[in-house]
Amino acid sequence: MLKGRTIMVTGASSGIGEAAARLLAAEGAAVVLMARREDRLREVAGSIEDDGGRAAVCVGDVRSPADVEGAVSTAVDTFGSLDGAFNNAGWGTVGPPLHEMDDADYDRMMDVNVRGVWNCLRKQIPVMLTQGSGGSIVNTSSTAGLFATGASAPYVAAKHAVAGLTKAAAAQYGAQGIRVNALMVGSTRTELMEAAMQEVPQLDKYAVARAIQQRLADPQEIAQAVVWLCSDRSSFVTGASVPVDGGCSAV
Repeated sequence: MLKGRTIMVTGASSGIGEAAARLLAAEGAAVVLMARREDRLREVAGSIEDDGGRAAVCVGDVRSPADVEGAVSTAVDTFGSLDGAFNNAGWGTVGPPLHEMDDADYDRMMDVNVRGVWNCLRKQIPVMLTQGSGGSIVNTSSTAGLFATGASAPYVAAKHAVAGLTKAAAAQYGAQGIRVNALMVGSTRTELMEAAMQEVPQLDKYAVARAIQQRLADPQEIAQAVVWLCSDRSSFVTGASVPVDGGCSAV
């Protein structure tokens, strides 16, 4: 499905990012893995290569434009192009009520979730424009980008912002063949979610109750949507906020 394409994945060291990187590689794409944990990135990349895939590692923080540019350059220098991206790196916390949160939590939430996507778009799109063959970019938002889910107020605001950036970018670059979509992800069993559930034990029960399917997602289920959006099978889909949430946004 993705043979001959190079796709950059941020937040690739665990959870949804790792699952997507593995599945993208299994579908034939060369993947550039970006995250802050070098040991984990190299473990994932090694596993992909052991399975016959192609992977390159780029240690970095999406909050840094230079780090993002380095990952984009790695894609081009190593594999010859950048044809797609899964801008997945994010951070969230249950946190206290809005009036009790401090500026540091707000700033980190916006920097990772919004500025991180902003940095990626600004570095990825020029390369795709230069190549002249279009591309597909997928940004990780959340059901919190659709409505107040009970997550912290800055997280809800940040994920709404990701959806807005996605729509604006899709509108601006559609004529050049660049598609940009957002995944509105429901509660998923990732390391971050597991940590949140330890902090707030009732969170698991609450998250399950919200979904029509009465369960949390496995990262592989989100990864399937990423692969579809990065492939030509979704060629007429752009500017979309695609819910992958077990029906949470339907009720």
